[in-house]
Amino acid sequence: MDAADLRIFEAVARLGGMNRAATELNTVQSNVTARVRLLEDELRTPLFHRHSRGVTLTPAGHRLLPYAERLAQLLADARRAATDDGTPRGPLVIGSLETTAALRLSPLLSRYAAAWPEVDLVLRTGTTSEMVEQVAARRLEGAMVCGPIDHPELQGEVMFREELVLATTRAVRSLDELIGKGDLKIVVLRAGCSYRQRLEDVLARRGAVGARLLEFGTIEAILGCVAAGLGATLLPRALITTSRYADRIAVHALPVAEAHVETLFIRRRDSYASSALSAFLEQVRPPVLQAAE
Repeated sequence: MDAADLRIFEAVARLGGMNRAATELNTVQSNVTARVRLLEDELRTPLFHRHSRGVTLTPAGHRLLPYAERLAQLLADARRAATDDGTPRGPLVIGSLETTAALRLSPLLSRYAAAWPEVDLVLRTGTTSEMVEQVAARRLEGAMVCGPIDHPELQGEVMFREELVLATTRAVRSLDELIGKGDLKIVVLRAGCSYRQRLEDVLARRGAVGARLLEFGTIEAILGCVAAGLGATLLPRALITTSRYADRIAVHALPVAEAHVETLFIRRRDSYASSALSAFLEQVRPPVLQAAE
């Protein structure tokens, strides 16, 4: 068993078929099939169940897969390290909360792109749970998420601090009035959004449980619905006060313990930090942290 065998095994497992793996690896299906069978013979155990739709992993295959994935990443990191001469260039795929992208990243990314035009930057947005899963799975080099994060394979660095506030239509004068009305509705992003969970916790501490959820796909849609009086939401103050709905939304402050939240940049502890990533972190890192280094 060598690195080439595990690379083929990982591709077949990830793509679910010998032919699809052969296409990705730029070889023929017969070669992939033969190498997989030789690996199974060497290990004396089947790694895949074969069926008409492709292949699925056996229990032994499931046990082997994490090692194959780690080896593939190690080889990729080794290749990047060898070719990285210190000048930021090439692909950089990172993630962010939609709120952070809208509120904080636009000017920073503009300056970054101007400074390092050879970097092919890709920014993907999602919820904190989605970002954590994608960074852990090595599909993102890093991501901006809502802290705190407790994951054994990830490390986090504080990049921004936000004040969260409850947002309602201007007809609602206080949080107590909102809760006292009954038939409470909250306007939120999909499950996995950290602000959504914090809003439910804020309401639960005040005895308001079982609020009806109005789920939308974008921050813009949420702000529009809040302004129209469809429900309440929880977002950073700066995002609300700079939105086009600011004059139609009432902002209700929360106690410090509930309001203050840190935005972290997370990445895997064992991944290679490319020059492109290092330059990005220097661009977005708060000045006080840069001065401390």
